[in-house]
Amino acid sequence: MLIGILKEAQAGETRVAATPSTVAQLVKLGYDVVLDPDAGALSSFTDDVYVAAGASIGDALGADIVFGINPPTPAQRDALKPGATLVATLGVRQDLDMVRDLASRPITALAMDAVPRISRAQSLDVLSSMANISGYRAVIEAAHEFGRFFTGQVTAAGKVPPAKVLVVGAGVAGLAAIGAAGSLGAVVRATDPRPEVADQVGSLGGEYLSVSDDTEVSTTGYAQEMGDDYKAKEAALYGAQCADVDIIVTTALIPGRPAPRIITAPMVAAMKPGSVIVDMAASPGGGNVEGSVAGEKVITDGGVTIIGYTDLAGRLPTQASQLYGQNLVNLMKLLTPGKDGQLVLDFDDVVQRGMTVVRDGELAWPPPEIAVSSAPPTKPAEVEPTPTKQPMSTGTKAALVCGGIAIFGLLNALAPTDRLRTHFTVLMLSIVIGYYVIGKVAHALHTPLMSVTNAISGVVVVGALLTVTADDTLVRGLSAVAILLASINVIGGFAVTRRMLAMFGKGH
Repeated sequence: MLIGILKEAQAGETRVAATPSTVAQLVKLGYDVVLDPDAGALSSFTDDVYVAAGASIGDALGADIVFGINPPTPAQRDALKPGATLVATLGVRQDLDMVRDLASRPITALAMDAVPRISRAQSLDVLSSMANISGYRAVIEAAHEFGRFFTGQVTAAGKVPPAKVLVVGAGVAGLAAIGAAGSLGAVVRATDPRPEVADQVGSLGGEYLSVSDDTEVSTTGYAQEMGDDYKAKEAALYGAQCADVDIIVTTALIPGRPAPRIITAPMVAAMKPGSVIVDMAASPGGGNVEGSVAGEKVITDGGVTIIGYTDLAGRLPTQASQLYGQNLVNLMKLLTPGKDGQLVLDFDDVVQRGMTVVRDGELAWPPPEIAVSSAPPTKPAEVEPTPTKQPMSTGTKAALVCGGIAIFGLLNALAPTDRLRTHFTVLMLSIVIGYYVIGKVAHALHTPLMSVTNAISGVVVVGALLTVTADDTLVRGLSAVAILLASINVIGGFAVTRRMLAMFGKGH
């Protein structure tokens, strides 16, 4: 089958649905690939590099499968051949007229922006790929407009405080913005109605600001619309933060609904002159920030710059095209089980079913909800409590000590020579002292402690060397065994110690 790569007709679009590297992967799956002339020119990909990767240049709309970034224009839809499969971000949640138009045609349409948000479909998630780029680019745009460093510095000319950045929403775009701002040296704060993102914010060096203690954990992967009580607390928090921070990046967007208004005009007016706001949710229908204009940069009377660009991902076209193209490759791997260049659409697969808008001219939107297991959580098996060891009573300890002293005294009294009695006394005292010393050492230190003390076995080697030449055969045998075992302990002790020290050395 033939895959066609469209040259985007939307004004200002710089991305393309395939790059030379993704074309090569599609060819390996058995497909032929054709591109519109200069389809990748604005992404810095010439026709020659596509041809070198195995594609041809021609009419993409005549292909069996057509890849695009944005919804095709009416003229492009009219040019699709019957039975073709269209794959693009179709905006079906917002544009019902588009859905009806597609359903009136003998084609199959797959919406990349309708990929179910489940773990198995992450490799196809175009929204996350583009949001990641947009969040990064939002910080770059803010840094370009901001009048000073993000990072704090102490120089001979004076002290420069770090910029303070507030990120509203800690989804994919928000986390990318937090990471970018933090890497530039800014003090980063973030808010989100989902408390489970606090650890993610912290892992990127940001500070999570909780609006309320009674927020609910998200079950869909998206933030949910909150109640009036939450919104009141939210307004108080943002009012205080706007007066303190230098840069705000808003990312709050609920799929299929208008963007919530979070930053009001009075909050904007409270910001310092020279501050910057990037409204990533700006659209013709509004945005997160009052006063933002979709696709434009606005400077308020108070000197605050509000950026409402809607093409943030397209401002990094080479990277965005690569990620989008890889998402499409991952989709085609799913749709080409035989790797033979033949597309197979399986409606039993919730991922494929969830993104299908039209199938062979029949409306398939909206898809059924993905069934989540409703089985109640299994009750953990009751574990019998482990019996706790009762501490030894004082009387028992005293009796054992007295018994040990009595045995020790008896053995000394029966010893045939004073020399044996002296050695036995030293042995017993060493055992007692060693027991109490080792018993007070933390478990984590037992290995390095024992590896070093094994070297003390050298004393045993010396003693065995003195007796290995004795006339008694038994004494000589025991001495030889003692030399062997003690030598192993010495060598092993130093080897283990060396390895443990190396773990803390440079480069480990």
